[in-house]
Amino acid sequence: MLNPLWLKTFVTLIETGHFTRTAEKLFMTQPGVSQHIKKLEAECGYPLIERNNKSFDITTQGQAVYDYAREMQLRETQLLTNLEPDSPYKGTVKIACSGSLALLLYPDLLELQCQHPALISHVEAAPKRKVLADVLSGEADIGIVTSIPTDKRLVSQQLSVEPLCLMLPASHPSDNLSIDQLQQLGMINHPDAENCLALYCENCHEEWLQDLRFDQIPITGYVNQLSQILLPVSKGLGFTVLPQGALENFPEKEKIVVYQAKQEVAETLYLITKQRARRPLRFTTIINQIENILSR
Repeated sequence: MLNPLWLKTFVTLIETGHFTRTAEKLFMTQPGVSQHIKKLEAECGYPLIERNNKSFDITTQGQAVYDYAREMQLRETQLLTNLEPDSPYKGTVKIACSGSLALLLYPDLLELQCQHPALISHVEAAPKRKVLADVLSGEADIGIVTSIPTDKRLVSQQLSVEPLCLMLPASHPSDNLSIDQLQQLGMINHPDAENCLALYCENCHEEWLQDLRFDQIPITGYVNQLSQILLPVSKGLGFTVLPQGALENFPEKEKIVVYQAKQEVAETLYLITKQRARRPLRFTTIINQIENILSR
């Protein structure tokens, strides 16, 4: 087993990038830090950093050791958390969901934390495939997706439905819209754009959109921060397809127009968690808060 004290010194060194700052942070001398690193390298049998005067670069073996050490730290934190008595208002709950939901949920989850400071919500915006992977790996405790997962290790419950909208610059006419016009305008891409466009075209009951494919549309921009996706649309640089909540949280709504399709398209939202014998009480508190937010 690798010496945990040396591992802690190594992790701190990599994260600070400096021997002196590492020594200060760990209340050690700089020679002491160097000694820990040399002993860890001897124990591993490989150099973990490449020294270059006062700086250094991490080696391939060093990256592997760093990843291992961080994983051990995470597991230790989780172990200590699990040892505490179960409480509905204490502990951390990690939530993974789409960007639009993250914008919607986070302010109310912060309000809940103001009432119960020991109940901490970590919210990460991610595409569906990463939400599923994070819940399965334990990186996330709760996920929200738009289809029922088939993996038997997961349990799901329906939350609500969220309208999906084709959004255009307000300066662009939305009447008598055609594929040619969309191709000329171009699409503002985002991590879930292909899935959103396909779902919209398949369910909006507009014949002219039935054959539209993501790879047929020129991409005129890409943003992975939900709060910024509508910015290029508002400037006339393209169209996009997003949940309605993204528009509600955009400060310049007047510069965006929503195409009125024959049939409203909506995504059903499902809350997913990993199969477990007993759900922690803090999960239930957070889930109840999410349900209240989405029912409004």
